[in-house]
Amino acid sequence: MTRVLIVCTGNTCRSPMAEAMLRKLAGENGLSVEVRSAGVSTVDGLPISPHAAEALKRRGVPLPGRSSSLTEAEAEWADWILTMTAGHKRAIVERFPNAAEKTFTLKEFSLWGDSAMNDLAEIDRLYAEHQLRQALGETLPEEDRARLSELQRKMPDLDIADPYGGPPELYERCADEIDEALRKSLGKLQKPD
Repeated sequence: MTRVLIVCTGNTCRSPMAEAMLRKLAGENGLSVEVRSAGVSTVDGLPISPHAAEALKRRGVPLPGRSSSLTEAEAEWADWILTMTAGHKRAIVERFPNAAEKTFTLKEFSLWGDSAMNDLAEIDRLYAEHQLRQALGETLPEEDRARLSELQRKMPDLDIADPYGGPPELYERCADEIDEALRKSLGKLQKPD
């Protein structure tokens, strides 16, 4: 069984919607997947936001449980950690460096195998080199800076915006965005080697 942890900020909107939607999609597609969700900045026991709950109900998706704060045990439990934003991904990798290789934004994971992922790997490499050179008091060569800018301009947005506090329509758009990324991810959920 593949274990998937989905993470956002407060674990009351995006990640519980994604958790419940993935659980339903996995069941409908005969996938053996256990799904949990957590927040990088929350307390345990908060209910799902009313608008998020309504978005799930309109899709016939059973509601998930209450909020859970991200812990090291949860990060270790997961085969895959899928975040709603690059900021959440960074927070996880900073707190739990051993989870780096299994942590992706949901949209990034959905693009795995797509040519955009090659561009993202090149961005990561150039950015790491830039940081290293900066620490040494050097600058990135002009050609590399130009390439980094070019790649960043053509990269798709890998974040799912936070609907918290917005109108029901914003939650609906967020749920649609999550659903699309989850459907693209289904075939990639096998356990990592």
